[in-house]
Amino acid sequence: MKKKRKNIILECIEQKKTNIKGISRYYTTKNKKNIKRLELKKYNPFLKKRTIHKEI
Repeated sequence: MKKKRKNIILECIEQKKTNIKGISRYYTTKNKKNIKRLELKKYNPFLKKRTIHKEI
């Protein structure tokens, strides 16, 4: 039986623009038929606010 979901990593794009140490990453799954890159608002503990995380 084939797996219908794929493991992906979401990474904060706002933190890359700053010089703050560390990087906020989240691990999740998505449907393989969904070909668009996933983009979610998640909490970033380094910036202490919700930011946009994109699939890498």
